[in-house]
Amino acid sequence: MSTDLKPFVDWAWCARNQGKFILVDTRWYLDGSSGKDAYHAGHIPGAIFMDMDRWLSGPASQEAGRNPLPDPEVFAQGMREAGINDSDTVVAYDDAGGVIAARLVWMLRSTGNNAAILDGGMGSYPGDLTVEGTERRRGSFSARVWHLLADISEASSENYITVDARNRDRFEGRQDPIDPRPGHIPGAVNVPCRGNLDSTGHLLPEPQIRANFERAGVVSASNTITYCGSGVTACHNLLMMEQLAMGKGRLFVGGWSQYGHATDRPVETES
Repeated sequence: MSTDLKPFVDWAWCARNQGKFILVDTRWYLDGSSGKDAYHAGHIPGAIFMDMDRWLSGPASQEAGRNPLPDPEVFAQGMREAGINDSDTVVAYDDAGGVIAARLVWMLRSTGNNAAILDGGMGSYPGDLTVEGTERRRGSFSARVWHLLADISEASSENYITVDARNRDRFEGRQDPIDPRPGHIPGAVNVPCRGNLDSTGHLLPEPQIRANFERAGVVSASNTITYCGSGVTACHNLLMMEQLAMGKGRLFVGGWSQYGHATDRPVETES
């Protein structure tokens, strides 16, 4: 398998490369519903499940946000228990157009591992789902420190283009049912990650997605920091920019769940 895998692949790619990658179900829900239960109720044959709260996030706090990155060794343990090795290629999917799967894929790619999002997620699979689990021999995945991260001070600095990946209503401060203060980081621009998708959860044509970034003033990722509520869906924008050959931006993983609790920092809203 080539190491220059793009961040998004379709099911046709998966069919051509059968047996050369590990399929991972990353379903997770902000309302607290169980992704693991959803997996057991039906998943793409051959997929294994990766738990966001257990393996892809550290302990939540006001200082770090709802979904900080886990300790690298915790992540590596989760990968090993799932039967994943350093040399393996991972294709991750969800039922939300890839905006959840993006977290695992970004975590892997930012440390040099081969990984991609399945474009269209579960809906792209042409066959029947299964309830049968997939057993794999324990892997030998290595713990590595993540790169391409930004802190709260950098995310609020005028020296960078800060991109908010949340939906427009939360960015504008018209409502926020999750975090303590409505609004966004002053000076941030809004490129909703779900705006990368059509009504079926597949990617829009790349020229249309590029135009969405350019309308917000984003023409290159090299000086860009991206955030969302808690560092999950913002990864979709980062991977999308990489897919468009715009380069690699950085992730403010604490996102609005961290910034909104920092009451000494200003908030911007739009009426």
